[in-house]
Amino acid sequence: MSDSARFNVGQVVHHLKFDYRGVVVDVDAEFSGTDEWYQLVARSHPPKDSPWYHVLVDGEDHITYVAERHLEADDSQLPVSHPYVDQIFAEFSDGAYRRRDPIN
Repeated sequence: MSDSARFNVGQVVHHLKFDYRGVVVDVDAEFSGTDEWYQLVARSHPPKDSPWYHVLVDGEDHITYVAERHLEADDSQLPVSHPYVDQIFAEFSDGAYRRRDPIN
């Protein structure tokens, strides 16, 4: 993970453009998708050399890949409802999730 990333794994965030909440499950220091995906999906052309986040979307069952500039911290202190939350995180406390300890 990049030292310059604004958000951490387990942090609840809000998407500024599409107005959804979610929890960060992974951080890429820079864009790691394909050029085809970027041209098709990232229509606002956010910078590829800044952090991108894998986010479990609240109330949905999918994961999004979001450029940092489209996110802000969510201070609602509310948990995220997603089928993968309990598989990835051990607990929710003080508005953030703590990852499960690795099995090995």
